[in-house]
Amino acid sequence: MTKVLVLGAAGRIARLATREFLTDTDADLTLYLRNAGRLRITDPAREHVVDGDVTDAPTLRGALEGQDVVYANLAGRDIEEQARDVVAAMDSAGARRLIWISTLGIYDEVPGAFGRWNHEQLDGGYLETYAAAAGVIEASDLDWTIIRPAWLTDTDEVDYETTRKGEPFRGTAVSRRSVADLVVRLATGRVPGSRESLGVDKPGTEGDRPAWY
Repeated sequence: MTKVLVLGAAGRIARLATREFLTDTDADLTLYLRNAGRLRITDPAREHVVDGDVTDAPTLRGALEGQDVVYANLAGRDIEEQARDVVAAMDSAGARRLIWISTLGIYDEVPGAFGRWNHEQLDGGYLETYAAAAGVIEASDLDWTIIRPAWLTDTDEVDYETTRKGEPFRGTAVSRRSVADLVVRLATGRVPGSRESLGVDKPGTEGDRPAWY
């Protein structure tokens, strides 16, 4: 049984990943978040909730004990600091496997008109901080995978492709459920991804911007 620590467990992708872990795997989940009352537990035997912030080193260090995989679904302008806190706590606890959600564009890998539009939307404090956080993860000695989703939709589908760091990003959009599926596959070893940064998009969504803009 794989033991998975989910950081930022109230996030929308994290909730979808939690549901998939419970229905499609035998993973044991520790759900770590602020204001734990926001979660509704459906399987008390496999879901264990910790109320905490990743900047709270003692609480995070305790939650890391015995975990096989850490899946970080974190956000905020302090994301670089959160990345440093997660890496430090994992090093202290001897935890190795980290799956980290980031965003497209952190390497200026989105080509053409969509890349220019993406910069217009996300420059000025967002792309820069997420790029810095990814740099912290990549500089660590952890067994990490960074996921860089396209613009997110709530479409109830699993339909995606991946690109690697150094390859041009492709589509403009991807469903949160697709990203959750990739998280679960990485966490359970169904797909490789050790020390890789993966762009994720839905095939056929290429364009100058997401279709709803």
